[in-house]
Amino acid sequence: MLVKTFGSAIHGIDAIIITIEVNISQGKKFYLVGLPDNAVKESHHRLVAVINNIGNKFPRRRIVINMAPADIKKEGSAYDLPIAIAILAASEQISNHRLNDFVMMGELSLDGSIKRVKGALSMALKAKEDNFIGIIVPLENVMEAAIVEGIDVYGFSHITEVMAMLNNDTKDGLVELNADDQLLKLNTYTFDFEDVKGQENIKRALEIAAAGGHNVIMIGPPGSGKTMLAKRLPSILPPMSIEEALETTKIHSVAGLLPSDSSLVSARPYRSPHHTISDAGLVGGGTYPQPGEISLAQNGVLFLDELPEFKRSVLEVMRQPMEDRIVTISRARVTVDYPASFMLVAAMNPCPCGYYNHPDKDCVCSPGIVKSYLNKISGPLMDRIDLHVEVTPVPFSELADTKAGVKSEIVRQRVIKAGKIQEFRFKDQKNIHNNAQMSTKDLSIYCQLDESGRNLLKIAMEKLSLSARAYDRIIKVSRTIADLDSSEFIKTEHLAEAIQYRSLDRENWGQ
Repeated sequence: MLVKTFGSAIHGIDAIIITIEVNISQGKKFYLVGLPDNAVKESHHRLVAVINNIGNKFPRRRIVINMAPADIKKEGSAYDLPIAIAILAASEQISNHRLNDFVMMGELSLDGSIKRVKGALSMALKAKEDNFIGIIVPLENVMEAAIVEGIDVYGFSHITEVMAMLNNDTKDGLVELNADDQLLKLNTYTFDFEDVKGQENIKRALEIAAAGGHNVIMIGPPGSGKTMLAKRLPSILPPMSIEEALETTKIHSVAGLLPSDSSLVSARPYRSPHHTISDAGLVGGGTYPQPGEISLAQNGVLFLDELPEFKRSVLEVMRQPMEDRIVTISRARVTVDYPASFMLVAAMNPCPCGYYNHPDKDCVCSPGIVKSYLNKISGPLMDRIDLHVEVTPVPFSELADTKAGVKSEIVRQRVIKAGKIQEFRFKDQKNIHNNAQMSTKDLSIYCQLDESGRNLLKIAMEKLSLSARAYDRIIKVSRTIADLDSSEFIKTEHLAEAIQYRSLDRENWGQ
């Protein structure tokens, strides 16, 4: 007897429907074909134990299992459930009249328990796209899959529950969620800007970065608050839309990082990898490609602390994804794309000892050592960082001040307002969403300077010995400052503030 069930394979962050055909006939052989990996091939022994342990009988006949399409690698043990159900249906131990309605995935324990899988959200979205009535997933995955509207999502903890639902044609196990409600309920942050004492100029710089989508680097001695400030940046970014939340959740689901009680990643991600991270760990890859830290930071913040301590090769592979906002991982058999639209926040000491330009402590590094330390970061990478912010230690008088700072929510409202101005400005541009993404051509259209502004910028370039790459960055940042000021035009005061955020471009820095 021939029976078909449907599973799903993950390709990048998207899913592909896999048809599992099981045919039982005379004989005593077991064949599994369709480019399965070792974990799928080993399912034979698990399935024999599972089916016998739940009180049914594994057929002692010729069983041929085909997984189509055959040109896609089938990886992992998550195909246990659809294969087991197909074998039971082909041997007439359960009903098969509803099998065409569902996509199902789940790893089975030997007692029949169903374990969680990766990528359940992507599977549910693909099942809806291909007009399946429902999807059956492990109970631990049901929250993330149920966020997809327009398809029935069933969550079960044991294979006998799946068999009962199929036999009795019931709605047992059906879970329903409202995506908008989940987005509002979960959009909270642990850290708030009101906790930060002093550092008003740094908070202002981060507000500008958040408003325009600018990458930022903070330079300061140990203990000056760089990490503390970076952790609070996501709390002033605009709330995620449902589209952004679904995209971010898909990445975390594929990576297996979504908690079982969560349906959406609704708070903007904050990722802070250690400086010993590998190339593949940062941008993604591996024998079986997985998303890296820059993809896990999608629609959020990637914080690189002690930037010069990262291997140069690791930082260099990040340049192309920062520009294109996508990572392409190529292997002999497969090429996958992962989204990589994130805000880079970097932090570093000004020199190896950490006290160059410190107001109270003396630096023991020679000018050559300071310059060499800064040169660990390549020019092309620095080209992609718009704001350079010098962080100084907070005086005791400000640390002891009991007055609360400005709440993140107040700052966020200003950022949202500036974001709406940019949304309207770029409404006809497909590839531009904020000021940081403007090209040189866009600058001539949206960032025209008056005579006094051009004169100020000329003087700044000459007097401060700013490098040529600082020119476009200053104009982009000044455009964002003008948006925060609700100004249609870039004024001289907007340019003046933007100029101070290019300290690392000064030719005499570190000398």
